[in-house]
Amino acid sequence: MKRFFVMAFVVVFALTLSFTAFAADQIVLRLAEIHPADYPTTQGDLEFARLVEEKSQGRIKVEVYYGAQLGDEKTVVEQVQFGAIDFARISVSPVSEFAKDLNALQMPYLYRDGAHMWNVLNGPIGESMLKSVEKAKLIGLNWYDAGARSFYNSKKEIKGIADLKGMKIRVQQSKLMMEMIETFGASPSPMPMGDVYSALQTGVIDGAENNWPSYISASHFEVAKFYTVDRHTMVPEITVASQVTMSKLSPEDQELIKQAAKEATPFQIEKWAAREKTDEEKAKAAGCTITYLDPATIAEFQKAMQPLYEKYGKDYADLIKQIQETK
Repeated sequence: MKRFFVMAFVVVFALTLSFTAFAADQIVLRLAEIHPADYPTTQGDLEFARLVEEKSQGRIKVEVYYGAQLGDEKTVVEQVQFGAIDFARISVSPVSEFAKDLNALQMPYLYRDGAHMWNVLNGPIGESMLKSVEKAKLIGLNWYDAGARSFYNSKKEIKGIADLKGMKIRVQQSKLMMEMIETFGASPSPMPMGDVYSALQTGVIDGAENNWPSYISASHFEVAKFYTVDRHTMVPEITVASQVTMSKLSPEDQELIKQAAKEATPFQIEKWAAREKTDEEKAKAAGCTITYLDPATIAEFQKAMQPLYEKYGKDYADLIKQIQETK
């Protein structure tokens, strides 16, 4: 009950600030980002903010709060729904609880490569997925690249599925991701990104799974030296807006914001590609053991995921088929 009243006070206070901003000559909006200033998604956020200010000739200013200043992703999503925060760049996992179709984008080994994923996201499927978050009182603005996620741990080199058995692996707060880890014979440990370093350091968990930039920027390479490139998921990031915030803006300003978000995507993709290469080299220079799985081993990992496809296929079979058939 106490937590409810605290949250209610925070929301009312933030909404009061928001109304004040709207009443002023310049509209000031807030965007939440959990990553640091130099991270590719944050760079995309800053480009979005620049474009909004440019297109509005300074009438609208977007302030980017990076480094989880406004809270972790789960907390941020709730505040965006209330209108206490105006925009957020988030992972797909936290919002898939409300927009179930997004689970299809997280299926393991879904895409052939990055080009395949972007052909899907830039087409009608991607647009439909952005629209689906409206069920959660959000407005989907754009997609950002988040690369491919792979396993890393503090114990040993992972050369096959058997090496994962019994390990405690941190995952995002998603039922699908937890079941993926269980299918590999490991134990999933969902927790906020900010808690992972200490959990690895103290042995609360044995490993985690993420992309190269996250592995380096969060300094996980210091406490989990074994990185296995299996590329099990390629899950994009999404920028969302509060329906409460957008409803206060004119149709012209709403369109301006949507256009700025679309234009920020190619910029972010370019930043991501460059950062990915740089961070892979940093891991090598730091003495990390990097294991590149061969096609035959990857095929074994894919085969192990068949029960997940059968289980979730009931709900997403048509969508998954459309994605797989996209050229």
